[in-house]
Amino acid sequence: METATRRAHYQLTFAVLTVGVSAFALLQSLVMPVLPTLEAALGTSQANITWVLTAYLLSASIFTPIMGRLGDIHGKKRLFVIALAALAVGSLFAALATSLSVMIMARVIQGIGGGVLPLAFGIIRDEFPEKKVGGAVGIIAALTAVGAGLGIVLAGPLVAVLSYHWLFWIPLIMVVLAGLAAQILVPESRVRTAGKINWLTALLLSAWLVALLLGVSQAPKWGWSSPIVVGLLVAAAVIVAIWVAAESRSANPLIDMKMMRVRSVWAANLFALLMGVGMYAAFGFVPQFLQTPSSAGYGFGASVTESGLMLLPVSVGMFLFGLVSGRLAARLGSRNLLIVGSIVCAIGYFVMAFAHETKVEIYLAMALVGIGFGLAFSAMSNVVVAAVPPEQTGVASGMNANIRTIGGSLGAAFMASIVTAGASSSGVPRESGYTNGFIVLGVAVALGAVAALFIPAMKRAKTTHLEKVTEIRHPELAMIAGGTLVGDKSE
Repeated sequence: METATRRAHYQLTFAVLTVGVSAFALLQSLVMPVLPTLEAALGTSQANITWVLTAYLLSASIFTPIMGRLGDIHGKKRLFVIALAALAVGSLFAALATSLSVMIMARVIQGIGGGVLPLAFGIIRDEFPEKKVGGAVGIIAALTAVGAGLGIVLAGPLVAVLSYHWLFWIPLIMVVLAGLAAQILVPESRVRTAGKINWLTALLLSAWLVALLLGVSQAPKWGWSSPIVVGLLVAAAVIVAIWVAAESRSANPLIDMKMMRVRSVWAANLFALLMGVGMYAAFGFVPQFLQTPSSAGYGFGASVTESGLMLLPVSVGMFLFGLVSGRLAARLGSRNLLIVGSIVCAIGYFVMAFAHETKVEIYLAMALVGIGFGLAFSAMSNVVVAAVPPEQTGVASGMNANIRTIGGSLGAAFMASIVTAGASSSGVPRESGYTNGFIVLGVAVALGAVAALFIPAMKRAKTTHLEKVTEIRHPELAMIAGGTLVGDKSE
């Protein structure tokens, strides 16, 4: 009876999760194209306004795995609502901000909401019929990428028609609605992890993440060889070694090192790192390339709105192929889908590197990138969810999302260094800088196919004729009897 009841409501639960995750994804990227607007509105400098992005990045990287772990212990629905509340409070402060300090504080609070992604995966794992888990996880994973892409597209029109304040009012409305719906409609899972948060290892995790991401994100501005950047990177390496040792000996580890050594988990994390390099660097630098005046010998002199629309094929590709990735993974296997997705994405970047003279070529390149990401991100999340016990879904998914963020930071930093190297006297990057940068991104995502080869082969569990008949005629009995298709299983 419990299973039948839960099945009757899983579609409603999914609708609530999609609204919450979509709002979080929009907040990731809405401010990226309009930093000059925020700079003028808040009366600050170009160097300081980048902290609007950096503060959010650092906060989300710290809180994502912690919120996932807290959800595994205290209840995923409860922490999902808390994460949405943090997004709402942060969005409210950001919408009302008239100074840079308030905006940075708002972005730090928004970063706590990074936990919505692993918590959503955990709720799906606990509450959905087993055969629906793969497709639902795939769509949620795709939404994170789609939302980030749509943020780039929508930022220009929103600021032009309304004001920059609406970059936060709209997500605020979405988050409040999702939070209220989650509190009322989403059931609280009874799958819990015994134990408590080890705050020492949480502090160590936060310390090495801050050192690494701060050093990498500021390296293009401060210089890779500057004492501060070198010191931060060395500190990150030392602290991560201490953190691993502490987690391995802890009775209540925040991140179970045994889990991280599972072949599917570490291979999926390596894949996430490489794909993160490609995704976030693209969102940051393709608009910049498109907005370059054609007098520079390349570029289209596009406005913020026009460059956003030229990136629309990325979002469309990610959404459409994210929708079907669950079914494709069931037929082809998640590992094969990761390989195909990374190769398609790499082809898109190579097209961007060597054929970017017409808008048609840009649209083609962006469509290939979107298709590749749509296939890869959805399948990657499924690999992680399927590889760990239900009580570790939140923390495993949170760490995977974190590693993707680290990859994005590395990609953006490397891309900035490559693009600005040898810039003209006017400060405009040379075309060769972008070409080399897009080649590097293509190589990075292509290496994702190599990382995917380390993931154990997957296969569909077989269903007997009797189970098929039962599922067709009496699906509720098939669920109770365990007669549903169970998705990918390691050989």
